[in-house]
Amino acid sequence: MKIKIDFTKSAQENGNEYYARSKKLLLKRAGAEKAVKELQQKLAKELESVQAAQTKERKVVINYKKEWYEKFHWFMTSNGMLVIGGRDAKQNEVLNSKYFEDNDLFFHADIFGAPVTILKDGASASAEIKEEVAQFAACYSSTWERMLKSVDVYAMRREQVSKSTAKGSLGTGSFLLKGEREWFRDVPVSLVIAMEEGSRPKAMPMLSLQRMAEAARARTKYAIVTQGPVKKSDAAKQVARRLDFNDIDFIMQLLPAGTFKIDASD
Repeated sequence: MKIKIDFTKSAQENGNEYYARSKKLLLKRAGAEKAVKELQQKLAKELESVQAAQTKERKVVINYKKEWYEKFHWFMTSNGMLVIGGRDAKQNEVLNSKYFEDNDLFFHADIFGAPVTILKDGASASAEIKEEVAQFAACYSSTWERMLKSVDVYAMRREQVSKSTAKGSLGTGSFLLKGEREWFRDVPVSLVIAMEEGSRPKAMPMLSLQRMAEAARARTKYAIVTQGPVKKSDAAKQVARRLDFNDIDFIMQLLPAGTFKIDASD
């Protein structure tokens, strides 16, 4: 190490000068160490805050086996019967040709722009269960988007629904209906997005929620969805917050076309 000495000063004076410099350097070092420590503490707090926010916003990840019917609109009635509905004209065709069986019931809202809705093993279903399915069919029809408060819905058996006429097969989304229909008049449109612990959200008609066993309702988070002024993407965000499930795209798939109002409870 090289040391500069001022020969115009005595050894004592040079020593005193270097001693003074060393004190200044020590003070600077202490100040620098304090600043570094404060900066480290600040960064640690900011990192902790960011991690907490990321944890809060992280999507719920559940080990989940997707069932075959989940490519359609679907729900389980209050007594556990499966209901499936088409998302578009192509799915309506698939439901009719592949999944509509002799013991099932076919539901359809009496309005242009409505899905085929099938109640599996529904031929012996009670009137209350049929009402739930009718409401589900109504919710996903154009009734919602047109801001109509209710719509008539009918049900028919397998042998009453066909694709064939004397002139040939009908086009995509069209069906030949024969015989008497079972009618459900003035069915109101009111949907629930619900989520039980350990599962993903699902849509169901309001009637199903009302008829669920008390214990099942108690372990279920839900948001009631009715017609309103809120656009679909914003409504999905509101539902996601209510359910603490932040996959907005998944929630949007559960909502019908139209605009919405979201309520926490009835």
